[in-house]
Amino acid sequence: MATFLLEIGSEELPSRFLEPEETELRERFTAVLDEAGLVHGPLCVMSTPRRAVVIVEDVQPVQQEKEELVTGPSARAAFDPDGAPTKALEGFTCSNGLSVDAVFRIQTKKGEYMAVRKRTGGASAAEILANLCPAILSAMSFAKRMRWGAYGFAWGRPLRWILALLDGEVIPFSLGPIQSGRRTFGHRVHGFGPFDVSDAWAWRATLTEQGAVTPDGAGRRKRIVEGGDALAHSVGGKVLWKDNLLAEVQGLTEHPVPLLGDFDSDYLEVPREVLLTSMEIHQKSFGLEAGDGSLMPHFLTVLNLMPQDMPLVKNGWERVLRARLEDARFFWRADLKENFDLWLAKLDQVIFIGNLGSMGDKTRRLEKLCRSLAQQCAPDLAQAAARAGRLSKADLVTGLVNEFDDLQGVMGGIYAGYKGESPEVARALREQYLPAGPDYPLPQSLTGALLALADKADTLTGCFGLNMTPTGAADPNGLRRCALGIIRIVQAFGLDLDIRSLFAEALRHYAGQGKTLPKTETLYNLMEFMAGRLRGHILARGEETQLADAALNAGINRIGDCMARLAALTAFSREDSFVEAVRTFKRVANIIRKQGDAPTSTSGQTAGQWDDALLAEDAEKTLAATLRSILPHLDALWAGGDHAAALACLTELRPAVDAFFDGVMVMCEDAALRNNRLAMLCAMRFRFARIADFAALQL
Repeated sequence: MATFLLEIGSEELPSRFLEPEETELRERFTAVLDEAGLVHGPLCVMSTPRRAVVIVEDVQPVQQEKEELVTGPSARAAFDPDGAPTKALEGFTCSNGLSVDAVFRIQTKKGEYMAVRKRTGGASAAEILANLCPAILSAMSFAKRMRWGAYGFAWGRPLRWILALLDGEVIPFSLGPIQSGRRTFGHRVHGFGPFDVSDAWAWRATLTEQGAVTPDGAGRRKRIVEGGDALAHSVGGKVLWKDNLLAEVQGLTEHPVPLLGDFDSDYLEVPREVLLTSMEIHQKSFGLEAGDGSLMPHFLTVLNLMPQDMPLVKNGWERVLRARLEDARFFWRADLKENFDLWLAKLDQVIFIGNLGSMGDKTRRLEKLCRSLAQQCAPDLAQAAARAGRLSKADLVTGLVNEFDDLQGVMGGIYAGYKGESPEVARALREQYLPAGPDYPLPQSLTGALLALADKADTLTGCFGLNMTPTGAADPNGLRRCALGIIRIVQAFGLDLDIRSLFAEALRHYAGQGKTLPKTETLYNLMEFMAGRLRGHILARGEETQLADAALNAGINRIGDCMARLAALTAFSREDSFVEAVRTFKRVANIIRKQGDAPTSTSGQTAGQWDDALLAEDAEKTLAATLRSILPHLDALWAGGDHAAALACLTELRPAVDAFFDGVMVMCEDAALRNNRLAMLCAMRFRFARIADFAALQL
């Protein structure tokens, strides 16, 4: 067993490149080694800004051998009338590296064919790796790839070295101008190198002890956190660690050194959100918090080296941050001198999207839409929701949001509190952009949830009305995020909303401002889009595809009801009677579907109307009596949302339906009898089709 080590050295990659690079290397090497039949043990991938590393342990010295049967031309085409091999047979044997003597006949479904037994594998691990590495690395993808010189090879940044060892043996290959070898380089300041590595197991010690590099991200993260916590403890505080920033910082360093800096406590008059944003976004630094939860006049940053003069470096970081905080304080004080009326007037000069008017127009639409949503869900919040809708975008024209755009919404909530708005309005303004993605937190207040719903619905409706829909990976207006946000909010708050009606109302508010959007086409496309996003959301939770489609096809206007129907259908699918009950109902649905012009085909009112006087056979009389008993019960269950009990009625109905199909000819020549029988089937189909589309269940 051997250990394979690959290190690709380059100029510094952006921190955001590292995680996707590690993931792709792991997936590609795992897939290709398995496909090549090279047995191996654990595979580890790590990276720093200047290197990507792949370590494969317990590599078998030779490739697995296997024998496979390869079929060639038919026996008739393999030999001429004189019995001599044809060119077809000679070409077949030549392509497989064998002679004609190795060919034999086999019998297949298509007749007699010629075949050979071909042995593959047995190549050395070194030979296989030398061929696989350049192919894998040449196929790597980056957000941006770079070519240099006259070379066609592309990487995230120019390559500087490649180390490739199988135990102590160099695996020879080249990428662009770089030939693989056993040489590596360390930290640019503390241990530049180069260093020759004797074997794969000596690499880590060489890199850490001589090169002063911590190659794995988990190790760098641990050094940052432990060092940062110790520095914070020395001043009686704790670091406000933020996972995404911590991941970015460890991806910017090879030799992380935490540094504690200070700033003037006078800047603490500025809201902590502004101070933290200034530290995190512009300086990649963390704030510190005291035991009582107040922000401290300190910050923690991470260097990529141990400076000779730490106080000098500390002073430099403090000067840079001080300039940022001074800007923040200036804009904070300037904004406090203004008011919402002034900001709302300015919004009329800020364009929303395309021909959808200004941000001022949007807030007027949101005011009406929020009021309507609140009247449906929580009438006592109608005034607060409407006010939140009108003020929702006011902070976009403030100085602080212009300087720190990540604070939009947050600053609106802060300013609302300072300028006398109610706590409900202030909190809603803070929460209006939530959730910002599939894993982001949701609004916590109902007013915030209603504002977020209205905002997303308005954006979706306007963009779809202008046919500005997502294409491929392109979604510049974040419409997929808006749709998923609506789905998650409706579910989390248990809102019984008809989303088609929500979009229709949003369209009316556009029309009320003189912006005419195609109603029928827009609503159709919007609901198709929402169905696709809801399907993806459901399948991501691990639900069975057929069951999900059956529930979705029955309607998604009320998302909560759709999810309840899916839950009931999933539970019903585990019952022993599920398959037979569904088959029986699908038979009902198929008969009606083929009679699309039947007067009683799908209408909710006429579907239950049949004439008892026209019932001729005992089986149809029994079915009619059963339906008379069960249908009112089904309607009551539907009104109460008890879909599980409604589906259980399928089992109760099945014997009468099966007997009906066995003893009665539905499509008889007598039109009156035929329509009467179809009416009974329609009555049943209508009740169950609103729960699920059973045609989607392939049993």
